[in-house]
Amino acid sequence: MKKIINHKNDRHIRNVVIATGIGSITTQLVTIREFLSQLNGNEFVIALILFNWLFIGGMGTLLAGPLSKNASVRKFYWISICLVILAPIQLIAIREIHDLIFMPGSSIGFYPTLAYTFFSITPYSLLLGFILPYSLIVIKRRITEYPGTQIYIFDNIGDISGGALFSFVLVYLTTPLQAVFIAHLPLLIALYRLYASAYKNKSMPVIGTILGLTALIVAINFEIPTLTPKNGELAYYQETPYGRIQIIKNEEQYTLIQNGRPVYSSQNLTAAEEVVHYPLSQIDSIRHVLMISAENLMMVEVKKHHPETIDYVEIDPAITEVEFRFGLLKKFPEMKVIHQDGRQYLKKTKKQYDAIIINLPEPDTFQINRFFTDRFFSIAGLHLTKGGVLSFSVKGFDNYISDNELQKISSIYRTTRLVFPHVLMIPGSRIFFLCSDDPIETDIPGLLENKNISTAYISGYYYGNITPERINRLNQQLISSAPLNRDLSPHLVRILLEEWFSIFSTSPAIFVLILCVINIVYFFCISKEEFVLYTTGCFTMGAEILVIFAFQIFFGYIYLQIGLIITVFLAGILPGAVYGEYLRKRGKQILIFTDMTMIALMLIFIGAITLFAHHLPEYAFLLFGFAVSAVCGCQFPVALHLQGGGKPAAVKVFSADLIGAAFGTILTSILLIPFVGILWSAVALILLKIISLIILKISHENRFQKTIFNI
Repeated sequence: MKKIINHKNDRHIRNVVIATGIGSITTQLVTIREFLSQLNGNEFVIALILFNWLFIGGMGTLLAGPLSKNASVRKFYWISICLVILAPIQLIAIREIHDLIFMPGSSIGFYPTLAYTFFSITPYSLLLGFILPYSLIVIKRRITEYPGTQIYIFDNIGDISGGALFSFVLVYLTTPLQAVFIAHLPLLIALYRLYASAYKNKSMPVIGTILGLTALIVAINFEIPTLTPKNGELAYYQETPYGRIQIIKNEEQYTLIQNGRPVYSSQNLTAAEEVVHYPLSQIDSIRHVLMISAENLMMVEVKKHHPETIDYVEIDPAITEVEFRFGLLKKFPEMKVIHQDGRQYLKKTKKQYDAIIINLPEPDTFQINRFFTDRFFSIAGLHLTKGGVLSFSVKGFDNYISDNELQKISSIYRTTRLVFPHVLMIPGSRIFFLCSDDPIETDIPGLLENKNISTAYISGYYYGNITPERINRLNQQLISSAPLNRDLSPHLVRILLEEWFSIFSTSPAIFVLILCVINIVYFFCISKEEFVLYTTGCFTMGAEILVIFAFQIFFGYIYLQIGLIITVFLAGILPGAVYGEYLRKRGKQILIFTDMTMIALMLIFIGAITLFAHHLPEYAFLLFGFAVSAVCGCQFPVALHLQGGGKPAAVKVFSADLIGAAFGTILTSILLIPFVGILWSAVALILLKIISLIILKISHENRFQKTIFNI
């Protein structure tokens, strides 16, 4: 087959690179949301996905060098077609592998989670990492002096476009497989035009396009079947900006599943009575009640106390719509539905409540943990009337309490006592905390009897299950030195992370040790410039994780904003890379200056978080992310220039950035933030960049001294 010599080929390759960025970023964001839904998502799942994605991509980039000796447009075309086909297959595989390996509703340990995420995305991520340097090699076979930075820039343009497309359009209008279909259409068009311009045979691009389109279209038909549970009927399914909603019907009982976690059931009277009557029994005359997350039976129990208003806060409008539709919630004249984040609502409202009832799961994520910190308790206390009660619960125990559970309960108790002089803990399968500025009574059945309120569980079983001896024994076991749970030092998240490991008798130590060995070996194989880019990738992803976790802490809707955050971090790279290309001949001076700038930006972040944490707007975090990524982008063309700018240099520089980013993700999310908090994690990233700066300074000064000596 005779090749046509056409300079348009290079332009078409650039278009393919841009389109690949659009498709790959959309696939990445959809993959993150899918894993969050499959794994009862938390921020650590996001971190593991990003680590695997970047690490596998880095390995794919390294393979591009030795496997590209006979690189051609034809091979590039078919590799890209394979990437298109793998995108929907990856999403379906994530669902099917989960249902095949794990029991529905069961907890999954760290290493199974790591393996599950790793192997599910390996084919796509490996090929994606391979394609970018391969495209550069194909172009350089025609134009030897073609700058590698150009491919980096075009890839970034595609990434930004894909992130914006998903964050502002697809997340609101499509299901996951529909989003993958739409995002890969530009790539199929670009690939067709590339092949058609490079070769006379027009049938091959038609075949490739048909294969890609067929895979994307057929996959959409698997959307509902792959989400239908083995036990029960999928009565309803919807993707919203805040997550996935599923209604499972089982023997006339409906259960609401949100992001893979059972939230409400239509038949749980015992839980409804405990959640409602424990706090409301303490108040003689109830006017205003705030419910943060609730279900119908709870509302029925609240009505027995005849409040004037019941404010129900739920951030996702689709949740309340589904609750009303399936009888999980019924409308009452007293009830007002508020579609807002619970903490943000309390922060902004001026209304006072006689009771604030929080019905949330375990604080094992930063999003939930923010309702268990000293800051939230202070906000809640300001919105309680005299004698008002704040109530919430955590997982309890029967007879034996583990060290982690005791640490958790003690930390919460100590933190609540910073705000409330009276805190009662009621033991059981869930431990209820009743917090007030007035003394709390333990004889709840007696209080309800005085109010002529009838109950099923409390009146029949409370005295037998909740004895004064049991309450006293729980109080006596509390650890007085347990850490306080704060927004920027989320000790509950750390405690529950440790509990997660202890449940499965595992430790992250082996994983961390393997990573350390890989890092040490890698450091002996790279140049100073590659090390700088490694630390820059580590720093940038560390900063991104800091912003993701900070968003959860202060705003609480990362499922919606994850696409925006990733897009902003990508957007800064583009102007940085363009400016770096302009300044690349200044070499190590620019690397030194940009390292110092990164340190300065992180110091500003630390100062802003320390002084204005609860007053910073969302755009402040996004502006920080844009600035960090811009400085990161500036270093890439400079390092590539110092490495010689050839094909081997491009492969090494691309991989150093990706591998550094992968380790930065794990370092920040698993090792730093849970154990030392946001601020000290930021300090650790600064120390990493100081090491990079020292190496650069020594290298730069030695070179300067040699130049002076020669003169």
